[in-house]
Amino acid sequence: MAIKIEMPKLSDTMEEGVIASWNVEEGDKVSAGDIIAEVETDKATMEVEAFDEGTVLKILVDEGDAVPLGGLMAVLGEEGEDISEILENAGSSDSDSSDSEESEEKKESQESKSEEKEESKSKDSSAKLTSPKSETKSSKEDAGESTGKDGRILASPLARKMAEDKGIDLSKVDGSGPNGRIIKADIEEHKESAPAAASTQSFESLESREVKVSQMRKTIARRLSESKFSSPHFYETIDIDMKAAMAARSSMNEANDVKISFNDIVVKACSVALTRHQAVNSSWHGDVIKEHGDVHVAVAVAIDEGLMTPVIRHSDKKGLLQISSETRELAGLARDRKLQPEQMEGSTFTISNLGMFGIEEFTAIINPPNACILAVGAIRDVPVVENGEVVPGKRMKVTLSSDHRIVDGAKAAEFLNTVKNLLENPLSMLL
Repeated sequence: MAIKIEMPKLSDTMEEGVIASWNVEEGDKVSAGDIIAEVETDKATMEVEAFDEGTVLKILVDEGDAVPLGGLMAVLGEEGEDISEILENAGSSDSDSSDSEESEEKKESQESKSEEKEESKSKDSSAKLTSPKSETKSSKEDAGESTGKDGRILASPLARKMAEDKGIDLSKVDGSGPNGRIIKADIEEHKESAPAAASTQSFESLESREVKVSQMRKTIARRLSESKFSSPHFYETIDIDMKAAMAARSSMNEANDVKISFNDIVVKACSVALTRHQAVNSSWHGDVIKEHGDVHVAVAVAIDEGLMTPVIRHSDKKGLLQISSETRELAGLARDRKLQPEQMEGSTFTISNLGMFGIEEFTAIINPPNACILAVGAIRDVPVVENGEVVPGKRMKVTLSSDHRIVDGAKAAEFLNTVKNLLENPLSMLL
């Protein structure tokens, strides 16, 4: 009996998956547990295994194509088995999406024929009453004019939609239908005339390209759009003296094989501060605000497709060496697209650091369902006044983005001042 291989739900937020690669071909024999494909989800590239044994009778989706949850990917069965009914059902499902366009084309064709008949009757009835001179004038008007008596451009509904999608100005299209009506074929054949050159100098045009949106990029776009437009963001920035933190980091790195980064120190400072400011370590749930008992800090990691946010769990209870080791390991998995969904879920706060790129200050969009996200800038060499004298200083700006439904301005400010005090007195966070 033939077995359908359908797109499984590989993450809690997954709506569709993209076939990254097939590990089998039609005609191959597979056993239960064999990895038959790799699928790109909204969070990671996951493996799809077969739960039954059989021969791969048909692969219905090419590599790079998206498949909705439950969508048919392939068919297993006994060699030579008839699977025409399965393929027929799959084909009829695919054809549903084109029904509306075919219906529109059919309607356009019927309308065109109807208008042709009406035009023919009109010409026949008026031929005897029209002088040769006026007949010539009428023929010119009917041949290419696509504007009606009321000034409205004559075009079929399908042609209008196609023109809108392609950004074509209907007033510049010559209609070939009855009375100069613009139809589908006119839109397909229309070519925009190039604008007049502003100067005699010419440049070689570079080729543009369309980049297919990955599942991760789609999810980032959806989640951040929802966050930005549903959570009332506000921002507060504070300038921190990093001289003591830099000295402490140098001492620790000299004494340990695991190298501690400034970001590790910021993670630790925020983790300690979150235990003292419950509102910042919370999330919005409609009728209630959930104040989290644990501190789980997500660290934004940049990859080609966007950002991934691996989570350091119970970061308030971990030392700098453990935070550093975990961050490096998770960041490596993120860049290799091998992070598992559970390694990116459950954060209560997020840190995004662009200091390594020389960015001095920026604002970040909250990572839902967190109440806040901290944007960390570069450490700057600046002149500062100490004891009445101008001396070299090391300063770093951080900006807290907060959801105003949960956190008020004063509470955000108190949290930032705690982070500042911990970073300026790094030994205090180790006590």
